Amino acid sequence: MRTNLRRSTASTIGNGAPRKTAPRTATAAFLAAAVLLAAGLTACSGSEPKDVTVYSGRTQKLVQPLIDEFTKKTGITVDVRYGTTAQMAAQLQEEGDKSPADVFLSQDAGALGAVAKAGLLAQLPAELLAKVPAPYQHTGGQWVGVTGRLRVFAYNADQVKPAELPKSVLDVTGPQWKGRLGVAPTNASFQTFVTAMRVQHGDAKAREFLNAIKANEPQIRDNNIVIVGEINDGKLAAGLVNHYYLFEKAAELGLSPDQLKVKLHYFGDGDTGGLLNVSGLGLLKKATGNDKARQFMDYLLGADGQTYFATKTFEYPLIPGVPAAPGLPVLADLKIPPINLNDLDTLAASVEMIKSSGLTS
Repeated sequence: MRTNLRRSTASTIGNGAPRKTAPRTATAAFLAAAVLLAAGLTACSGSEPKDVTVYSGRTQKLVQPLIDEFTKKTGITVDVRYGTTAQMAAQLQEEGDKSPADVFLSQDAGALGAVAKAGLLAQLPAELLAKVPAPYQHTGGQWVGVTGRLRVFAYNADQVKPAELPKSVLDVTGPQWKGRLGVAPTNASFQTFVTAMRVQHGDAKAREFLNAIKANEPQIRDNNIVIVGEINDGKLAAGLVNHYYLFEKAAELGLSPDQLKVKLHYFGDGDTGGLLNVSGLGLLKKATGNDKARQFMDYLLGADGQTYFATKTFEYPLIPGVPAAPGLPVLADLKIPPINLNDLDTLAASVEMIKSSGLTS
């Protein structure tokens, strides 16, 4: 079965609580479903083989300009296969050492951890790991963060008053949010947020939270972009999203962020709702000797790549010396939840828990 997963070939035009592991049945079901969705990924493009093959859980619109710029500057050609992060992770696990992928570009740390746990990722060079602070990389050196992404509460300033803002993400299950809260339960960022809640509060609390969200008649949307747009248009009162979508919406409309109706509320006091996740990179073991794949990873973690993410996608750069976009709070000033990103590797169990709550089918 083919899906709408997209494949793009870059040319030379010039970018807390004890952890629970997933039951085997849940993991198997997750992999089977995601692999079916990802069917057709391995089909040939019919063109000349490229230097580097990337499986990307990040969208084509977001990263292709940066990859095209990399090709323009280095002459290294890149074959990119696009899908959701969950689909890409499942595809890699299904293909094993027969995968054509050299690099996994993931939307979140959880999927990188799952692929590392499957034994598919290589130890990264020390000089690459040294670019990024230790909290934003795999403890075994098998993946490295590229950008930081904060979970936030987005709201319409005409519909939600400051006194009504939730102090904790657990408060969004209250009656005042019934039918008013937008969520994207199939999105990797939401799934990793659920994993973080499982890590910080335990599976029972996470399940209770999801069931309460479902009972509160949430507005289900496909992704964060739609949620932020509808909040700005007054169609939704609020939503759980990543921080940078507000800045992207402002850029799209040619406005400054403070001119939008949608505003951001940052959770404090180590609340799970303020999770700082990362997008990141992993090198497949079969690509250990592919120097061009390593050059690609170096580029994303270099000044050009980090500046692109800071100025075009409004994510937090992770290497020292590259400033974040104006208007973003300083990470050091935020009380981010004390969650080790390496503990977010039980993606399948979170997906199954979300499904069991009725938020997805």
